[in-house]
Amino acid sequence: MVKLIPGKRIADELCSRVATEAEIFRLARGQSPGLAVVLVGSDPASEIYVRRKVAECARAGISSFELRQDASIAEADLLDLVDKLNRDKSVHGILVQLPLPDHIHATKVLNAIHPQKDVDGFHPVNVGRLSTGTEGLVPCTPLGCMMLLDTVVTDLRGKHAVVIGKSNIVGKPIAMLLLERECTVTVTHIATRGLPEIVREADIVVAAAGAPALVRGDWVKPGAIVIDVGITRVRSKDGKARIVGDCVSAEMDHAAAVTPVPGGVGPMTIACLLSNTMRAARMAAT
Repeated sequence: MVKLIPGKRIADELCSRVATEAEIFRLARGQSPGLAVVLVGSDPASEIYVRRKVAECARAGISSFELRQDASIAEADLLDLVDKLNRDKSVHGILVQLPLPDHIHATKVLNAIHPQKDVDGFHPVNVGRLSTGTEGLVPCTPLGCMMLLDTVVTDLRGKHAVVIGKSNIVGKPIAMLLLERECTVTVTHIATRGLPEIVREADIVVAAAGAPALVRGDWVKPGAIVIDVGITRVRSKDGKARIVGDCVSAEMDHAAAVTPVPGGVGPMTIACLLSNTMRAARMAAT
C-alpha cells in the first residue's frame, strides 16, 4: 500500500520544537516572539485561517496580535498600519491575510512589510534571496512541502520533480527550493501541453494547481512521491461538503508516498509560519 506522509504529526512535532525555542527566547530576552496578523474585511475562509493561526501561536508560546480592519479601510491607512508594525519591536513577524478588497493593491501592501518581518516570504527581497540560495524567509507552504519530502527521501539530487502550478505562493518558490537541492525541475501550468506525459516522467510530483482531481493515477509512475498542495471544498450530490486535493488519492496506490488531503500539507503551512516567526525573532535579536 502507498505510504501516507503524516503531515499533521510532523507539523505537531515542528510546533513543539518552536514552543521550546520560544520559551528559551522569552527567558533570555524578556519577551515572547510576536506575530501580528492583519485581517481586512470578513472573508469566511480568511476568518477560519486567522483563528487557526492565532490558536497555534498560543500553543507555541508566540504572542499574537490580531488586527481586524474594516473592508472599507483606505489603502493609505493600511500602509500606515504596516509601517507602524514594522517599527514595533514587540512584533517580529507580520502577516497580512489575503485576499484583500479590490480597492487595495495587495502587492503594494506586501512589499511594505519589512523583509525581516515578512514571515510569509513574499517580499521581493526574500524572493531574491530564495532565488540566489542565500538566507531569507521562505514561503510557508513550499517550506512545509520540502520538510515532508525530507521524511521520505534521503537524497533529492538528480530526482526529476514536476511542479504543477506557477504561482508566486507555491509553484515558483518550491521549484527554486527543489533546484537548490539539485533536483531537475519542470514547472508546468495551465498552458502546458501534454501534461499527463510530463507528469509520468516525474520522480516527485508537486500538485499545486488548485484544480480538484486534476492528477489521475495513470499520470503517476510507480514509485513516485506525490505532494498534493490542493485544498478545495466541494459538495456531493447530497449537499455534504468535503475537502479534496489536486490528486485523485484513491488511484495512487502504486506511488511510493502521498500526502493526504486534508492532513498533509495544510498543517505544515501553519507550523512553518510559527517557525518563520521564531526565526524572525532570532534575527531581530542579533
